[in-house]
Amino acid sequence: MTVTAERAFKIGRVLGWYFGANMGKKCRAVIGKDTRRSSYTLEYAIAAGITASGGDAYILHVTTTPSVSFVTRREGFDCGVMISASHNPFYDNGIKLLNSQGEKLSGGVISLIERYLDGDLTPFGGGINAGENAGENTGENANSCGDIPFASGKDIGRTVDYVSGRNRYVGHLISLSTCSYKGLKIGLDGANGSAFAIAPNVFEALGAKTFCIGVEPDGTNVNGGVGSTHISALCKAVVENGLDIGFAFDGDADRCIAADGRGDVLTGDEIMYICANFLKKRGELSGGKIVCTVLSNGGLISSLARRGITCEVCDVGDKNVWAKMCECRAALGGERSGHVVFSKYETTGDGLVTAIMLMEAVISAGLPVRELLKGYKPLLQTERNVPCPDKGVRAQRAARVSIIAERLSRERGVRVVLRPSGTESVIRVMCEGAERGVIEEVAEELERELLK
Repeated sequence: MTVTAERAFKIGRVLGWYFGANMGKKCRAVIGKDTRRSSYTLEYAIAAGITASGGDAYILHVTTTPSVSFVTRREGFDCGVMISASHNPFYDNGIKLLNSQGEKLSGGVISLIERYLDGDLTPFGGGINAGENAGENTGENANSCGDIPFASGKDIGRTVDYVSGRNRYVGHLISLSTCSYKGLKIGLDGANGSAFAIAPNVFEALGAKTFCIGVEPDGTNVNGGVGSTHISALCKAVVENGLDIGFAFDGDADRCIAADGRGDVLTGDEIMYICANFLKKRGELSGGKIVCTVLSNGGLISSLARRGITCEVCDVGDKNVWAKMCECRAALGGERSGHVVFSKYETTGDGLVTAIMLMEAVISAGLPVRELLKGYKPLLQTERNVPCPDKGVRAQRAARVSIIAERLSRERGVRVVLRPSGTESVIRVMCEGAERGVIEEVAEELERELLK
């Protein structure tokens, strides 16, 4: 579903009502956005919807998804809204909704919003044709179709400039570090997105000399050749400028991918390997376990096992990671893509917290990153994104080809993960094994099947 200003307004209407009049109170919602040109329109459309339903909308302006989560749960808001399409190109956009604990909203509330966007007004006092005489009600609070009631007079909500909330989040990040970064040269890739100003402020406040790329957003260049999905830009900057380490974030800064001083990439798997050992050494790895997803490298699981650390595996998605972490009370969990969650500090992935915690591990050990990766032996992986525009067709093709994938997996000794993307018009194929030629052959065969 394309996100438009009209739909954003309607989402705001539901939020303002659901967390307000529906619960016998005034809704308080906090809103953040990334740097996409469309984010500005959507921000005020959502705020207008919330205030029209009688709620108050607190505006953080350009900020990160995890900062919205932080402010929502720390400052008693009923819900949080982040306008971003994360790692996608600038012309895409989306709306992430969070509950009072800074977690993704429950399926029930999302379903209610989707029904409203589809024109089903039954939960709000009537259907599309709510009564034969619905259109005859001309009172100032009336809606012609039994819609959510509009607030009026002193009950109309207000918008509040809440940049102070974002500033408190920055202070929180700085407070997490127990080490000084003085004397270190650190590369930062802001993806021309949410972290473009916050990341340099945090690392410079901690004493680092920073070299920054992806910090000149113009509304159309978010993730454009920079950021965690284009890590080569940071790797090049680290090597050419003799930096000690570098961190790349995505559009809304809930992901972090790193590059060591030699320009070698550290995905979420390598970061979790280092941080799991670090937390265990500090006695902070609850139950001696972490959470990873089916896309995590099998080598992460076996390498950590040799260190006495077990991995609980869940489906892809930061929401699934957090749910599994809560279930098994894990202190650390994440995805290969760079979503990493430290339950002591957050309820969602935060690229900046991830970078700070990796720095804690490196500085505390007094060793370069490559030394902290000793003992980590990844398996070979290859990934394919097979184009498929229609969402329904994606699911059907993935289901059909999964049978072939299971057969190839058994015959060729290759682990296969095949799934339709929820954010892009592709079907993702991941093949993992010990031999490069074999996994590439399996991936190519599955790609051909998916294109039929």
